[in-house]
Amino acid sequence: MIRPRFLLAAACALALAACASAPVHYYTLVAPAPAAGDTGPAAAFQFELLPVGVPAQADQPQLVIRQGGQGAVPLGSERWIAPLAQEARGALSADLAQALHTEDVTGLPGGGKPRLRIKVDLRRFDSAPGDYALIDAAWSLRLLPGEATLACTSEVREPVGAGYDALVEGHQHALARLAGQIAQAAVPLAAGRATTCPAP
Repeated sequence: MIRPRFLLAAACALALAACASAPVHYYTLVAPAPAAGDTGPAAAFQFELLPVGVPAQADQPQLVIRQGGQGAVPLGSERWIAPLAQEARGALSADLAQALHTEDVTGLPGGGKPRLRIKVDLRRFDSAPGDYALIDAAWSLRLLPGEATLACTSEVREPVGAGYDALVEGHQHALARLAGQIAQAAVPLAAGRATTCPAP
């Protein structure tokens, strides 16, 4: 007769073997740095990017993908290298620095230049492998010192190919497009000119 403790040990060994056969893959939203080149003249202002809000449904260590009209599935072995909110902020900071030709000085003392405060909340962060990557964001700008402000929304949808690499790359492109829209409104605001939200 096989004793229960031997059955338990065998079950544990099989579970460990199953886990070992599914390697974990890590992804980042921060796109590779662009090749060195002429970036244009530096802006006359700097910016600070506040913590980025992300929807609770997607705020998981794993990639969460859409499944059908109502389903969402976290992928056990496909994971973000850092919490999603930090990944999104890091990507947007790099994209905004490139688009605005200036630095993210969040947490640093003022350097004498006007400072543009940027707040971004991602209200949707949808991932459909082989179909699309979508972000829906509410964002605002405030020029410091002063009272000039602007609040806008953006929805960016990127078609993606098969595979999780393509899906993450789609989100990288979507965040870069969002940064471009923010920069489009930020430059005139920082110069003291009238500005409006970019056309959808």
